[in-house]
Amino acid sequence: MTTVLDCSYQRMDPYGTHEGDADDEDEREETPQDMIIHMVEGNKARWNHIEDLDSFFTRMYHYHQKHGFACMMLQEISELTRFIFVVAFSTFLVHCVDYSVLFKDRITNSTSSKTTITDAILSSSECAASMHLGTWICILVAAMFWILRFFIFLYHLTQFWDMKQFFNTELKIDDRDLDNLTWHEVQKRVIEVQKVQEMCIHKKDLTELDIYHRILRFKNYMVAMINKSILPVRLKVPITGDIIFMTRGLKYNMELLLFWGPWSPFENNWHLKEDYKKLNKRQELARLLSKHILWVGVANFLLCPLILLWQILYSFFNYGELIKREPGTLGTRTWSLYGRLYLRHFNELDHELNARLNRAYRPASKYMSSFTSPTMTVFAKNVVFIAGSVLMVLVSLTLYNDAVLTVEHIISVMTILGGLVACARTFIPDENLVWCPETLLTAVLAHTHYRPDSWRGYAHTQSTRSQMAQLFQYRAVHLLEELLSPLLTPYILCFHMRHRALEIVDFYRNFTIEVAGVGDVCSFAQMDVRRHGNPMWQTVAHSPTVSPLPTEDHSMGYDNRYGVDPEKLHVPMSNHYTQAEDGKTELSLIHFTLTNPEWKPPSYAENFVTALKERAKKEVNAVPDNNPLITSLNSLSGLGPGYNNIVTSIMRSTAINQASVPSISNIFTNQPGTSGASVGVDQSLSTRSDALSCAVHHGLRRAEGPLLNERGFLYSLQQVFSNQSLGTSVFEPGHEASTDLSVPTELTAADMSLSTLYLHELHHRQELATLPEVRQERIPLLSHQDSSLRRNQQS
Repeated sequence: MTTVLDCSYQRMDPYGTHEGDADDEDEREETPQDMIIHMVEGNKARWNHIEDLDSFFTRMYHYHQKHGFACMMLQEISELTRFIFVVAFSTFLVHCVDYSVLFKDRITNSTSSKTTITDAILSSSECAASMHLGTWICILVAAMFWILRFFIFLYHLTQFWDMKQFFNTELKIDDRDLDNLTWHEVQKRVIEVQKVQEMCIHKKDLTELDIYHRILRFKNYMVAMINKSILPVRLKVPITGDIIFMTRGLKYNMELLLFWGPWSPFENNWHLKEDYKKLNKRQELARLLSKHILWVGVANFLLCPLILLWQILYSFFNYGELIKREPGTLGTRTWSLYGRLYLRHFNELDHELNARLNRAYRPASKYMSSFTSPTMTVFAKNVVFIAGSVLMVLVSLTLYNDAVLTVEHIISVMTILGGLVACARTFIPDENLVWCPETLLTAVLAHTHYRPDSWRGYAHTQSTRSQMAQLFQYRAVHLLEELLSPLLTPYILCFHMRHRALEIVDFYRNFTIEVAGVGDVCSFAQMDVRRHGNPMWQTVAHSPTVSPLPTEDHSMGYDNRYGVDPEKLHVPMSNHYTQAEDGKTELSLIHFTLTNPEWKPPSYAENFVTALKERAKKEVNAVPDNNPLITSLNSLSGLGPGYNNIVTSIMRSTAINQASVPSISNIFTNQPGTSGASVGVDQSLSTRSDALSCAVHHGLRRAEGPLLNERGFLYSLQQVFSNQSLGTSVFEPGHEASTDLSVPTELTAADMSLSTLYLHELHHRQELATLPEVRQERIPLLSHQDSSLRRNQQS
């Protein structure tokens, strides 16, 4: 099918919208009779020159992750229905139930000897008469909110139907096949479609980084602000001291103010307001932003009663049945919202982050459980003994004669006693627990990739444990924080965040760059180790030079408007203000190269990764003592049987194998530990097929990236080891052991874990070498002592 379009060329911004250029003029000249006729087949014009690519790629990502059109719309309808149920059921319980009849405080005229539910339910007229003005106001506000949500649902319906057509017609992916494709495979098809459709007009070829930038534009800013401690997430509590407080309500208000709200610094999804890029506007913009934060805080204060009521009702309906069925659920742990931001890489999608934190859950739980209080243990055992004894007596009486259940409040007493026993047991340590906190915290680091330098060597201390608890908190604490959020959010906005307005304005100006075809992005998201890296996290220090960029303050990147080739710039050495904390830039770069092997990085990024791998290769035959590579491999082997098989397979018949690297996998499994030399090739080959099937079973649909990456550590080390011993690599397609490394964990995750451990080991050794001269790096989890220095640099 062909369609004839009369296309009048319009100006558009350079980030996916129409604009006239030289190519357009040439086409206009070649068209007879000065008329532009485009012959398009099918739906090509439908996806050509998409105005808001940020929203389009975000919807595309959500469409894949949420299993397609039907599932997404069902979820939206479910949320609308759930909202109606909470409001209607709550109103019914408050105004339509006669509790005096239900509790038999008043005798009814019913002929039946037993009180029925219908006896306790009031008529509709009585319900309406019992409702006061406050109830009607709440219902009116809820109805207005539901109508707004309904129109949003209709808008989403049209958006995701359009996305369904894009997946089915352009990407050639049916909804039934979504769960069989990784995001990496979908992204490759999108890049190919761009060459035909030209969804982004400003550049012909999209890169993986372009897509990530558009999906994670605001998220990268948020991660960078947490990393540089710009956002006020710390509160001083009189008794407990400093605590981290970040809830969904507070995060929503911060994003409303900083990114997508009507008064936010962004003009649209892809462009920061020009005033925020001017140094002479900083004071004026800070006062304006401070005023907007104040008004949002006041609005939160006025709506606090309604929001608090909704939080209580939703939490009760959401967690009530679960707590009754499994009281110990509140004693389990979950990653806090702050922890998810602190541990997130730049340019890391949600499913990639979730996969990492899910793998870290078990060692993190074991680490936190290894800390016990002798006093609390004695108290908990006493509670379990007394409450358990009473509970067992009541249960025995119930089994003997079920008439016991008719005793008033007997079921409530049994439920409370069961809850006490379950909660108290969480404070009683496992008798067979092995006390090895440093090893457990290293296992956590292998998956989370970040930790403050102060934790190394102090994993056994309560200080480290309390800081880890801020990242990995009890579900009960998480629930309590969400309930307190409506009360504390106005306070934080008005009395904490408002005073950070100038720092926020300076952050936007100093750390925003313009990228061709993408728009304004956080410069940290470029993962430029020259501008935002730390020499203590790199193998080769950069020499300082003078920057030719025409800036008056801390300008953090190149601007294409100046026509300067960024690869030819003499970039100055980064300082403490421009460096990302805890090696965030370096680790983010390694993570992105592993999850996107087809990405062609800039020369500085390629040089950094290459230098790191070359150093590792040189340490293959180095002295085993004090060898960072052997230390990293040793730590990797302790993450479980799958990782131990990886280490064994890459070390067999090599010099390192002869060094007999010990295995500590018995800490995480019930199997006895073995050395790297004792686990032979036969064992690796015998588990090869089972491991491969297990890898597929563990959900490669949500894997971070492909199973094989030639840029990874595992590949480069395997090449070295194979050349020394076998003369060929197990990664070669025709090799008989080509699936040795197909283990229950994804190879990309194992590769990233090894890279993380190795980079942290190098960082630690470089810090030790320069300890008298270099101040210890700032720790985001602790109070910062250099806030005055940062403010002086900004001004």
